[in-house]
Amino acid sequence: MAKQEPNSVVSDLISFLNAAPTAFHAVDEAKKWLRSAGYEQVLEREDWKLEAGKKYFFTRNYSTIVAFAIGKKYVAGNGFHIVGAHTDSPCLKLKPVSKVAKGGFLEVGVQTYGSGLWHTWFDRDLTIAGRVIVTEEKDGSVSYSHKLVRIEEPIMRIPTLAIHLDRDVKDAFKVNAQTHLLPILATAVKAELNKVVAEDGEANSDAQNDGKKSNEKTTSIASKHHSLLLQLLADQLGCEPEHISDFELQACDTQPSIIAGAAKEFIFSGRLDNLCMSFCSLKALIDATSSDSNLEDESGVRMVALFDHEEVGSDSAQGAGSPAMLNTLSRITSSFTTDSKLLEKAIQRSFLVSADMAHALHPNYMDKHEENHQPKLHGGLVIKHNANQRYATNAVTALIFREIARNHSLPVQDFVVRNDMACGSTIGPILASGVGIRTVDVGAPQLSMHSIREMSAVDDVKHSYEHFKAFFQEFTHLDAMIKVDA
Repeated sequence: MAKQEPNSVVSDLISFLNAAPTAFHAVDEAKKWLRSAGYEQVLEREDWKLEAGKKYFFTRNYSTIVAFAIGKKYVAGNGFHIVGAHTDSPCLKLKPVSKVAKGGFLEVGVQTYGSGLWHTWFDRDLTIAGRVIVTEEKDGSVSYSHKLVRIEEPIMRIPTLAIHLDRDVKDAFKVNAQTHLLPILATAVKAELNKVVAEDGEANSDAQNDGKKSNEKTTSIASKHHSLLLQLLADQLGCEPEHISDFELQACDTQPSIIAGAAKEFIFSGRLDNLCMSFCSLKALIDATSSDSNLEDESGVRMVALFDHEEVGSDSAQGAGSPAMLNTLSRITSSFTTDSKLLEKAIQRSFLVSADMAHALHPNYMDKHEENHQPKLHGGLVIKHNANQRYATNAVTALIFREIARNHSLPVQDFVVRNDMACGSTIGPILASGVGIRTVDVGAPQLSMHSIREMSAVDDVKHSYEHFKAFFQEFTHLDAMIKVDA
């Protein structure tokens, strides 16, 4: 069997995934892609001076990013053509006080984020990544800077219990999220030999004495986290441990994302949900606006919005439940008019593709899918339907998305959850109800969703990218053909 050669989109996705262990890193990588494509950063706390034919982006909390390109024929009141996704994935995040010492081990206290398959985190080579707030002193003044950090090598592990000590584990592997999920950082004996911490987990006397000379904030951070961990972070950041004021860190798998399978048809990676859709939409926007000619006949605004906190409900200042989307549409519209009523008109002319990975049919659990709705790998984007509005798709929005697929000979699939099973949700219904925008919910099919190591198909990455790109290029023309009242 001939092996499938990955195309550039898939290779770029792998690079993106490997550069983005956290939502902070994903946004940072997205910024690099956008800047290299000629997008200009604007700040929410400042006035915007926008021009038709130009491209812009902004970030919020360093974990949400919105990019948009304004058509040269745009006038206030015209619509926004948006693909929305999310940057976060289920993970283990370090607690505000992470220092735990038990049985001669130094452990790291973590809290579960989202609905992860936590048993998949056992016996994995783990590290830490996220953002750190560093205190900087210059010319007698103090400032605080946001810095990304990622320790490349494995430094932690959550070991399983030997089967000899739990004979029932084959029947059910039950994880207590509070007591079983603490990663082991080191042994206290080895740490003591390295003069970092004492066996009881408290800082050694020398460090305590030095701490008395430091300010109160430094003493506080040192008392909350293992000195060994702080030193590892400081070494990575090129600063002293006492300069670390605070952080938001999470445990990460160190195994890289790869193209795999006997025929090189799969992607094995963490965080496919939902960095796969984030990347495909981002690259589609960049390529659909790569030259001035791409926006020459565009009368709308092409946009990608990648939100944080979808996995925990989107209710945050940087989540899809915040005013971020409505504020963005309002600020762009008001940059070209003083008539506030035109925003309402623009929203009714707009369209949102809510892109979040979908559940592919699992060959070992066929009964988990409804017989007529079994999305398959290689089958293209899945249009998600739910009568109870867990997804925001309706007949009109599905038609528009399906027509784009037909025009480009792209495969497309349908999904409805079984009536006897609970249905998840996406940012789609949140934005549809909060903004009042027409919405279709879609996603590429995948297996092992919410595992530390997920699985999708190379073909579906290409299908997703091409579908999103065609949406940006053709929606204005296609929407004019829809003779259905809003």
